Amino acid sequence: MKQMFSNQSRVIQPSILYFGSAVVLLSTLNEDGSTNLTPMSSAWALGNRIVLGLGEGSHGLANLRRRPETVVNLPDSSLWDKVERLAPLTGATPVPDAKRPRYRHVKDKFAYAGFTDVPSQEVRPLRVGECPLQIEAVVRNMQTAEGFSIVEVEAVCVHAHESILIDDRHVDPVQWNPLIYNFRHYFGLSGQLGKTFKSET
Repeated sequence: MKQMFSNQSRVIQPSILYFGSAVVLLSTLNEDGSTNLTPMSSAWALGNRIVLGLGEGSHGLANLRRRPETVVNLPDSSLWDKVERLAPLTGATPVPDAKRPRYRHVKDKFAYAGFTDVPSQEVRPLRVGECPLQIEAVVRNMQTAEGFSIVEVEAVCVHAHESILIDDRHVDPVQWNPLIYNFRHYFGLSGQLGKTFKSET
C-alpha cells in the first residue's frame, strides 16, 4: 500500500540554495599584506578538512589563489549585525563592474564592522577576536565549477573562547550558538532537542 503524507509537496525553482549553514568570516591576505574579511556561508567540515564554496568574483578567492592560507572565523549569533555590515563590501579596488551596483570598497573591514584583529599562530592572515571559533588553515585543493570555486583547506590550529569549551578536546554544544544563514536570513540555534549516540559529552 502506498504511504500517504500529510504535507503536499511540489517542484520549485529556488533562486538560491542557502538552506541553512554556518556563517564564516574568511580571513585572507591582500597583495599588500593586510587582511581581508569575506563573509560567506558555503562551508562544511569533515575531520581536519573544511570545504569552502566561493564565487569566482570573490576578492577572498583571488587572495587564496595568490597566498593559499586563511583563517575560518566562526561568529556566534550575537554578531549577526556586524557580519551584515560586511555584506555589501569588497576588498577589491577598483570595484569590479559586476559588483559596482551593490558593493563598495572598504580596505579595513575589521574597523568598519567593529571587529578586533588578532595575530595568528601558524598562518599570516589575522583572526577575528570576537568569533568564538577561529580555525587557521592552509589550502590543499582548489577546483572551479560553473562560476564557483570549491576550496579544500586543512586546519592547522584551532582557537576557541574559554566560554564555549568543556575541555581542550570538546566544544560545549549548549554554549556554542553559531550564526546560521538560512535562505538569506540570519538565525541562531533553538534549544537542544537531543544528541547522537556518538556524542562524547
